[in-house]
Amino acid sequence: MALPFLGKISLETITRACAGFAGGALALLLLATPVRSAQISSAGGRIEGVVRDSSGAAVPGAQVEVHAAAFSASGVSDSGGAFAFENVPGASGELSVSANGFQKIERTWNRADGQAVVHVEIVLAPATVSQQVQVTAYRAATLVSDVPVSDVQLTREDLQDTPALQLDDDLRQVPGFSLYRRSSSRTANPTTQGVSLRGLGANGASRALVLEDGIPLNDPFGGWVYWDRVPAEAISDVEISQEGGSSLYGSDALGGVVQFVSRPTQPGGISLDTSYGNQNTPDLSLWAGGQTGKWESSFGGGVFNTDGYVLTPQAERGSVDVRAGSRDGNADLMVGRKIGEQSEIFARGWYLDETRGNGTPLQRNDTKLGQGALGANLQLGTFGALTLRFYADAQTYHQTFSAVATGRDSETLTDLQTVPSQGVGWSAVWSRQAGKRQTLVAGLDYHEEIGASHELLLSGGTTDSSSGGRQRTVGIFGEDLIQIAPRWFLSASARVDHWSNFNAATLREPVAPPGTPTDTIFPDRTQNAFSPRLTLRNQVNEHVSWNASVYRAFRAPTLNELYRSFRQGNTLTEDNPNLLAEHLSGGDAGVAVTGFNGKLQAHGTVFYNQIVDPVANVTLNTTPTLITRQRQNLGRINAPGVELGVTAGIVRDFTISCGYQFVDSKVSSFPANTALVGLWVAQVPHNSFTFQARYSNPRIFTVAVTGRAIGNSFDDDQNMFPLGSFFVLDAMVSRRLGAGVEIYGAAENLFNATYYTAATPVLQLGLPIVARVGVRVEFPKR
Repeated sequence: MALPFLGKISLETITRACAGFAGGALALLLLATPVRSAQISSAGGRIEGVVRDSSGAAVPGAQVEVHAAAFSASGVSDSGGAFAFENVPGASGELSVSANGFQKIERTWNRADGQAVVHVEIVLAPATVSQQVQVTAYRAATLVSDVPVSDVQLTREDLQDTPALQLDDDLRQVPGFSLYRRSSSRTANPTTQGVSLRGLGANGASRALVLEDGIPLNDPFGGWVYWDRVPAEAISDVEISQEGGSSLYGSDALGGVVQFVSRPTQPGGISLDTSYGNQNTPDLSLWAGGQTGKWESSFGGGVFNTDGYVLTPQAERGSVDVRAGSRDGNADLMVGRKIGEQSEIFARGWYLDETRGNGTPLQRNDTKLGQGALGANLQLGTFGALTLRFYADAQTYHQTFSAVATGRDSETLTDLQTVPSQGVGWSAVWSRQAGKRQTLVAGLDYHEEIGASHELLLSGGTTDSSSGGRQRTVGIFGEDLIQIAPRWFLSASARVDHWSNFNAATLREPVAPPGTPTDTIFPDRTQNAFSPRLTLRNQVNEHVSWNASVYRAFRAPTLNELYRSFRQGNTLTEDNPNLLAEHLSGGDAGVAVTGFNGKLQAHGTVFYNQIVDPVANVTLNTTPTLITRQRQNLGRINAPGVELGVTAGIVRDFTISCGYQFVDSKVSSFPANTALVGLWVAQVPHNSFTFQARYSNPRIFTVAVTGRAIGNSFDDDQNMFPLGSFFVLDAMVSRRLGAGVEIYGAAENLFNATYYTAATPVLQLGLPIVARVGVRVEFPKR
């Protein structure tokens, strides 16, 4: 009954409630005392033992159950992995042991005549399901229990139970995750779809690396991400690391890493998800895969269309304002072959074709993209393991720009752009167990991008312009993962990169009226970067763990930032071929607490990041008809903050989680324009809050409600155009009809809240209420 009033709750009230909830949960769990044994009154003996992993290290917090005829009891292993049950009757019985990150094991126990104490040694093997292994943070398979508490892993079920349709909107349930602008990728221009984490901003180009099974998805020319290129049904889970990741992944991982993990081909099958919604929005996603003998293959694909909505608010609309819609199709084909028992080789190809309208008749863009990859995962016995990847992509991007007249009743074409680009890269990563508690990792990677922006400029005559170049990065890295004590885990990694920009030039030729061509050759430039990271984690007891990390990272400016200008509305942003690389220094510390047999989890993290020479869109001058900006290196950005999260599943079939992030992201230095010092970083809110409540009973139905409250941010560097705060609520209900068949209905922005995504300077609206109905089919049922 209270839901209609959620839209009126202030952001301050919501964030205080979440912080109070998280703080209360942390205090409660820190005071909780685990039950480690069960007492019974009948005569019997003692069953005791120790739980260890395959390296011999103790496993604290393991769930242990003992059964003997009609008797049963449960408890958890202590900090040394030990457990004990008193007064257990009978001569034999069973033990069941489980722990996060490990396969569940069942063992029988037997008591010889007169034996009062039975001792059992339990060795747990790592879990085989992908949800228990994190590879983003460490570039080597690492148990989730050993990674920083701020790292996030979303399973396929998490994604399916999120009402959002687009993949980037699914990930917005992680506080602090956003694209450069607040808009969804279903209507946003591709050049605004870079990732921002922890308030670092994106500037169009992503400040986080996005991968699919180790293959980069960031655009080779601009660094943004095509979120519609990954078929939703092909995803097993998503991993998000929010620390600087350049120590392992190089330039693009300045602010972290997002990795999509594909569904395995075993067990095989077919799954399909199709839906239809308002704004004429059909969507279909398909996956099929399996193995035959030594061979395996999978195919993922999808099609999507939406007529979209008018971006301009009603009071400011003119005759040129039309719906901003999009349509796309994608495909992902993989063929592989097993070599021996554990090695494999594969070939894979992706294709994307998308077209978008940008809100007026003359402003449109389209992209055609193809990518191929060859890979090998080789087990070398005592010599360790070797992972090899080679990939290449090619694409063509078209964009038209216009100037909209005052009153928005006419527009004039100003720029026709064609941007061809290619990228090629490879990586080799070696890893090996060194003893029982240490893993060594070493690697080398290389990538090169080629691209240019070919433009026909139509303002004040006609000029043919072409500007572009080549960029190459070579990096070598090493890492040591070591369990320095039963409850202590240390990760140390470092990387050296050599970045170079070369063969860069701008050619301009006046066409009408004819004029003298000008050819500007830019000098070749190189920079070196050293990116270390150190992470220490301590499992205090079965309920409490903490970690601390320090790191440095860097990002080289993209070819797009160096050589391509663009226009949105009446704001022109110019390129800058003299940009320097960004450098980040940061650190964080976090605490995670679990209780009630894992049904209540809470975590908190404080962090501090500073970027030197960050690339920003700096305002040069403003007139009534045009705002001109240029990409420039600011002096410094400081971004201190805190993250809180709580997940509770105490009531059967019902879970609720909430997350909050505060980040004070501001310009701390800019000698060229001191007026910007102290101002907020553009497009970065200080407060963000998310929650999800889910009731899931397969025999009845599943209901999921998600909310997102985002604080005020500014569209520009001068903080002249505030976008305001907003709260949106999404909901979804689904029901299984039979084996492998499920129907659902979903709505986004359920109360049709009005919020803004950009000011150009005309405000642009965020996604209004949208709803859809759909069906999922999976064979065989999982």
